[in-house]
Amino acid sequence: MAKKPVTSRSGRFLKLAGMTASVAGQYAGQRARRIFRSENDDGAQSESYTRMAGQIADTLGELKGAVMKVGQIASQTQDFLPREFSDALQTLQKEAPPMPFPVIVEQIETELGKSIAELFEYLQETPYAAASIGQVHRARLHDGTDVIVKVQYPGVDDSCDSDLKQLRLALKLGGLLKMPKEAVDQLFGEIRERLKEELDYVNEAENLRLFRKFHEKDDWIIIPDVIDSHSTRRVLTLELVEGDHVSEVTPARYDQDTINLIGHRIFTTMADQLFRFRCIHGDPHAGNFAYRPDGSIILYDFGCVKKLKPEIIKSYRQALVAALQEDYQALDRHLIDLGARVESQPAVDEAYYAMWRDILIVPFEQEEPYDFAEADLHQRVAAKTSTVFKYLEYFKPPVESIFIDRMIAGHYWMLKRLGVQAAFRSELEKYLETSLD
Repeated sequence: MAKKPVTSRSGRFLKLAGMTASVAGQYAGQRARRIFRSENDDGAQSESYTRMAGQIADTLGELKGAVMKVGQIASQTQDFLPREFSDALQTLQKEAPPMPFPVIVEQIETELGKSIAELFEYLQETPYAAASIGQVHRARLHDGTDVIVKVQYPGVDDSCDSDLKQLRLALKLGGLLKMPKEAVDQLFGEIRERLKEELDYVNEAENLRLFRKFHEKDDWIIIPDVIDSHSTRRVLTLELVEGDHVSEVTPARYDQDTINLIGHRIFTTMADQLFRFRCIHGDPHAGNFAYRPDGSIILYDFGCVKKLKPEIIKSYRQALVAALQEDYQALDRHLIDLGARVESQPAVDEAYYAMWRDILIVPFEQEEPYDFAEADLHQRVAAKTSTVFKYLEYFKPPVESIFIDRMIAGHYWMLKRLGVQAAFRSELEKYLETSLD
């Protein structure tokens, strides 16, 4: 029997408070046990972390909303949570279980002030998609227009601040936030700001219009249009624009040349948003993209959009150039400018930078096409995450560019799942050569 959804602010608080108390108790017990051991038992610690992580992931997935979204972001951030937590939180990247249909109907009718029968010729009960802060249903307007209706889960916007405070407390009491308070404040402040924007569907409608304008000359990028008459702060209705999910991009319908073309277009879209528009689609997971056999790419969900400061783009570009040129002293300076390196700490060992550079440079290392289907960058990165702890006090979450890193990681996974074979070195260098002054 499905659990009744927790939609009230008090209900969410109690659920999170219970999780926090449990995690804190487990951490205190773990510390007490370690006092009486002659040496650290890494296996026991890992087992304890795995239990805590599983409980946190289950609770965040059930509650959806802001805390689930933070869990998704954290799962992609290997440098401030133990590996056991990143692994457990990966489950939150999968499509969320849907909210009961009567809850969705009530939310639509409350927001739009009319009955479902007045608003639509039909509204499909089975969700088209379900995510962290809302779910999407297919529908048809009375004029025959096919649409999708994105409906925000009740209570998630009102509970955003209290959810984040409670989650932060859980991570702190569980001994999991290995960062100075100032860095934690900045990180959660940035996440809160993006979440507040994402919870406002009027803002998302504006983002859709903005990106349609950005890409108006790219006839291979398709972005749905907004149906204003059926949209509010918590309900967003868009024209239905369908394509193939990445799992449907198969050799039967897409030859390798088309897949490679799509790969180049994905790279161009990402680089244009970063270096030309200074405004990025900050949630690039598989469910937010679709494809067509003619090489077209459809972009969905513009709730998470990050507008970037010119000085951040400049520092990011300079850091990439320094890494490509193996100028590690310059890289260290640019990472300080980017807010990723603690300036008061001494220079980082160049061998440490070289190690990461040699891993991450592989797709751009040569002019020959790189086979993303065989890419193992994620495994090589995971194998080196233990080295991060040696320099933990030297680095901090790059608050202004954290969504750039998230965008790049998301695109890596799309290129891998598509099986793209492409050489991006020359394309990357053209963008890096462009003056931003």
